Amino acid sequence: MAAPGQNLAVVVHRAGELRLENRPIPEPGPNEVLLRMHSVGICGSDVHYWQHGRIGDFVVKNPMVLGHEASGTVIKVGAGVAHLRPGDRVAIEPGVPRETDEFCKTGRYNLSPTIFFCATPPDDGNLCRYYKHSASYCYKLPDNVTFEEGALIEPLSVGIHACRRAGVTLGSKVFICGSGPIGLVNVIIAKMMGAAAVVVTDFTLQVKNETPQEVATKVESLLGCMPEITVECTGVQACIQASIYATRSGGTLVLVGLGPEMVTVPIVNAAVREVDIRGIFRYCNTWPMAISLLASRRINIQPLVTHRFPLEKALEAFETTKRGEGVKVMLKCDPTDQNP
Repeated sequence: MAAPGQNLAVVVHRAGELRLENRPIPEPGPNEVLLRMHSVGICGSDVHYWQHGRIGDFVVKNPMVLGHEASGTVIKVGAGVAHLRPGDRVAIEPGVPRETDEFCKTGRYNLSPTIFFCATPPDDGNLCRYYKHSASYCYKLPDNVTFEEGALIEPLSVGIHACRRAGVTLGSKVFICGSGPIGLVNVIIAKMMGAAAVVVTDFTLQVKNETPQEVATKVESLLGCMPEITVECTGVQACIQASIYATRSGGTLVLVGLGPEMVTVPIVNAAVREVDIRGIFRYCNTWPMAISLLASRRINIQPLVTHRFPLEKALEAFETTKRGEGVKVMLKCDPTDQNP
């Protein structure tokens, strides 16, 4: 077990090889802050890098620190940082543009091809004791928002971005495919944005051996109509098919879940019924909204955390996540403060 002053980190070396090891405590640059990490959630992508060593074109070629759902406390600020000071509690947005390109200029910085992103090869994540990050992408947490809520802003942001792209509004009837952490945050945000009714597979709708068309019929029966908005959170081919069949003509399907690059879908069915199919890539401009929702207590995301482990037991925590136990597994990085 590492001493509290050492920078214990969770590092994937290659497919199937995950280690706890000490790394140097970094020194923040002029526009960066050094953080003492507190809470870091385990994401499915972290497990995927551990198990497979890659996600699509992102390949682990060198040892990489995992973790991108995170919060911590500022302990040192760079010379150019004015809005944060030591002692501030912050939530970390893991994607930081490296240049002001055309995507940044139009406010869609998440699409920048050169963006830094925590725990996406070759960029290290923040599942460690100490981590430095761009100060502009660290957001101060109000006193009534916990560290764990701050860490959960990352998955919550996926729901915000997806529901924005979908156009969820007052009275919307929404079908959400998949009830993992991302499906559940989409439920929370869709209801927050005014959805009148939400059907979720594996929660309000149990799916076993039904065909995609049969799933679509069940959704229509439960809602009393075909949903004008569908949010697909699994990436599974049959689920994408069901999502197209289920969506009302003229409606919108947002693809959130990532599966194989090539899938067979009833694209002509979508085309002739004018079903708009939209993708999302992570999120952008969501942290301020999420913090406001949490501070005002308009939403409650604390029940999503079902398991907590100290950083020293990270390997056990990853095994728990791999087995699919609970909803969100949270690692506690500060040995002096294991509170939520």
